[in-house]
Amino acid sequence: MNRLVFDLRALHHNAATLNAWINNHGADWLVVTKVLCGHEPSLKALAALGVQTTGDSRLENLSVVKKVMSREGQSSWYLRIPTPSVIQDVVKYSEVSLNSEISIIRELNEEAKRQDKVHSIIIMIELGDLREGILPGSLVDFYQLAFDLPNIEVLGIGSNLGCLAGTVPTVDQFMQLVLYRELLELKFGKKLPYISAGSSSTLPLVLDGQLPKQINHFRIGEALFLGTDLINGGLLPGLRDDAFVLEAEVAELREKSLVPIGEVGTVTPFQHQPAEEPEELNPGQRGYRAVINVGNLDTEVAGLIPENPNYRIAGASSDVTVVIVGEESPELKVGDTMRFRLSYAALLRLMSNRYVTTVLKPPLEEMIAELRQNYSTFSPPQVLESFESRVTPT
Repeated sequence: MNRLVFDLRALHHNAATLNAWINNHGADWLVVTKVLCGHEPSLKALAALGVQTTGDSRLENLSVVKKVMSREGQSSWYLRIPTPSVIQDVVKYSEVSLNSEISIIRELNEEAKRQDKVHSIIIMIELGDLREGILPGSLVDFYQLAFDLPNIEVLGIGSNLGCLAGTVPTVDQFMQLVLYRELLELKFGKKLPYISAGSSSTLPLVLDGQLPKQINHFRIGEALFLGTDLINGGLLPGLRDDAFVLEAEVAELREKSLVPIGEVGTVTPFQHQPAEEPEELNPGQRGYRAVINVGNLDTEVAGLIPENPNYRIAGASSDVTVVIVGEESPELKVGDTMRFRLSYAALLRLMSNRYVTTVLKPPLEEMIAELRQNYSTFSPPQVLESFESRVTPT
């Protein structure tokens, strides 16, 4: 069978490593859980590791987070700009939301009053990635309007960099945020706890000691789950890329031509560009091709990286992917398992795919027992004890 394996030991390793980096920077962070797509066993694993704060861009996922992870001190952030139709659920399922429209903040204020809550917000500022965010020139007036709302607490300012346009975050951009916070604090006489602008793409600056210490809040997803260095490529030092691995069963294995027979046109609806172009193949050259029952309906096939460096993806349809496994008879047979590392896009689509099962390795109860014996600062005993009493078999 095909399955997505979530390695909890790799997750714990990455979480503890990131926690050390960010604590050393003097900052707080949350785990961006949107790639988990509300998968309850995976969220329980995060709770077992001691994760207190999470962020998601889907309210359906946040409702599951509240059910699975709810305990004293736990908080959730809504990471997508709210729209009028979801105001009630934003206040219900999140303690903090990211905002750039004053009309929406007023609605959040009214809804928070109805729910007898104070809802916290981060004011998002546009710094060049051209995603959400107000223009810096309007910041003071915008903050004044939000500052006066009784059921809204402005927790800080923030920005998304390197997320949409692919621009590389710079120290100058972060220093702008530092200056904007200083301006607001001086003008309004109130401290703003957070500059929430840290992300997986800022971690190289943290490791190089270049990120300003005032950037004191991070929203981390991809680096935790995949170890990715989004700026330099490859892995961030000390992180693992095997927290998630796709295991796919070989459905067919045969020696065939490695070059398509006949005129190649544009009949296929899916285009596949290999990560590395193979050496030019001769017409009639033969080799072994394996077929796995995972295709473009299931995932971003271009984001599948075979663990065996000698294997190469030839292409995919909606239902199957063909992998070239060599010119000599491989040590592989029908029914064997192929393993693939994943890009973020491939992982996101697999987790949201109802046709692929996600399993935890080791089982959650076994992982909790290991953590109790060898806990780190990321999973202290009191967290495990409080969680162990609530965890149910999955």
